[in-house]
Amino acid sequence: MEFTLNSTYLLLLVHSVLAIISSGHALLYKRDPRSALGWIAVCIAYPIIGSLLYYIFGINRVHTRAHLLKGEPHKRLKTGYERSDNLSTDNISPNHQDVYPSIFIDRPILAALARSSEAVTHRPLVENNTLQAFYEAKNAYSSMLDCIAQAQHSVCMTSYIFETNHSGRAFIDALSAAQKRGVDVRVLLDGVGELYSFPQAGYLLKKQGVRIARFLPPKFIPPSIHINLRNHRKLLVVDECIGFTGGMNIGDRHLHIEGKHHSGISDLHFRLEGPIISQLLAVFNEDWYFVTGDDNQRADNALADHHNVDSSEKRNAICRVVTDGPNEDIGKLLMIITGAVSLARQRVLIMTPYFLPSATLISALQSAALRGVEVTIILPENSNQPLAHWATRNMLWELLQFGVHIYYQPPPFAHSKLMLIDEDYAHIGSANLDPRSLRLNFELVVEVFDQGFILEMAKHFEKIKGVSREETLDGVDSRSLLVRIRDAVAWLFSPYL
Repeated sequence: MEFTLNSTYLLLLVHSVLAIISSGHALLYKRDPRSALGWIAVCIAYPIIGSLLYYIFGINRVHTRAHLLKGEPHKRLKTGYERSDNLSTDNISPNHQDVYPSIFIDRPILAALARSSEAVTHRPLVENNTLQAFYEAKNAYSSMLDCIAQAQHSVCMTSYIFETNHSGRAFIDALSAAQKRGVDVRVLLDGVGELYSFPQAGYLLKKQGVRIARFLPPKFIPPSIHINLRNHRKLLVVDECIGFTGGMNIGDRHLHIEGKHHSGISDLHFRLEGPIISQLLAVFNEDWYFVTGDDNQRADNALADHHNVDSSEKRNAICRVVTDGPNEDIGKLLMIITGAVSLARQRVLIMTPYFLPSATLISALQSAALRGVEVTIILPENSNQPLAHWATRNMLWELLQFGVHIYYQPPPFAHSKLMLIDEDYAHIGSANLDPRSLRLNFELVVEVFDQGFILEMAKHFEKIKGVSREETLDGVDSRSLLVRIRDAVAWLFSPYL
């Protein structure tokens, strides 16, 4: 009896200490009050297990570039504040004519967008880039594989999901062949995304002698503190002069099967050439260094441009890379998106598979619609994440009642990510507009200033809109009571989806 009482008191003491520490951390460091309150409740209500869950899933902050790359000591706890670092306008000229391309001189809105993004990213705009859009995975994969086959110096590749079915094996074979002919090949795989298929791509690549690294792979002993933080970037850089990025992972799931109308995944991917490649490569190198500690990066950033198209076919696209993640970059992408929506004067066109915007972004979209801007959002009719879809349904009225247009794209599942502002500004890349992308995932987006490219993307947007179903406020309000309860409960968990 005495032993039982002593054991009970000991467990109660351990629980109290852990609950106080974990609840205090959530109280001090969490950005979202709902998230902080939820985790405090879990830590208190579930003895020991609650604190363990918070340790594994609730600490959403890692240090990468600012400390690891610069060799600076940690100034706070290793799991410090969920906020971005080093936001500053100190190095930006107040006269945009001094630092920005000539197209901005007579367009103050573009200058404002460029200035705000530079203050947030600390990356410059670069001119003379070429972009090519791919609307089907088979075409994107074909171009990527051709570039790998022609690589002479280096191949750097990052993928969230890298399946080992037919499409994945084609990439594994191409990467292995490049490695065997002397090309420096490095492949970075997400530690959780790689588990979507068996055998794992990393195992097969490593077996062929390809250098691979895994981003924060899950571990049981000791438990992975950052298991909830994933590298969602999709990136391929070949010979430091050709790059690919967008929403497509590697695998047959993206391919359309002949005879099956709704098969595959609808998505966008992009091929880029020009000075922007140096920024894409820098992102890969930072991620590689974070995972491996290997800073042996290639110094030559001006390899022969033997893959570039004829100069007469080039567009003068002005681009910049934007990175976001639960590190020093946290919150930066949301800040840029909100600022871009706030500056829009004609239209805001958004295509995203997951849409759970923050209150700040909701307000920006509402304000844009109220001042006469066309605000249109295309979402998938059938989502692969039912909880996220239900949570979105619960908040759509906040936009519909202010004149924002919502459309549902018919199957196959729409995985495209695209944002267009007026006729001059676009976002392409891997980021969705939900808490997971904007708080938990490491994402990569490319800003594009180019009227020709925006016009092409706007035509694609209108084509999808033309076959989509428009949602109405009456349609959302007419949901049955049980459906509304289901959607509202899912919405309560939106900070964690």
